[in-house]
Amino acid sequence: MEIEERLRWWVLHKMIWHTWVGKRHISIDNIPKGQAKHLHKIIKKIIKELRKEGLVIFKPTHYGIEVSLNPRRIEEIIKYVEENEPKFGRKR
Repeated sequence: MEIEERLRWWVLHKMIWHTWVGKRHISIDNIPKGQAKHLHKIIKKIIKELRKEGLVIFKPTHYGIEVSLNPRRIEEIIKYVEENEPKFGRKR
């Protein structure tokens, strides 16, 4: 789906922007902030898919799951974000 591709790009872009790479991580519940409430479940699902692809690392803690970008694949992630930047606006 197009919306899932845009959200995938948005998640990776946000994590690069905030430099959540390797040891620097964020709670999985805080990543969807900035998007509409009805998209939060979709974003969490996308994060889990990114983990299966090896682009995101999960760090379990006693207070929840923390997420960061895989530092071994950061060049690949940056290339994906640069090449797939969505064209926002109306379709014509």
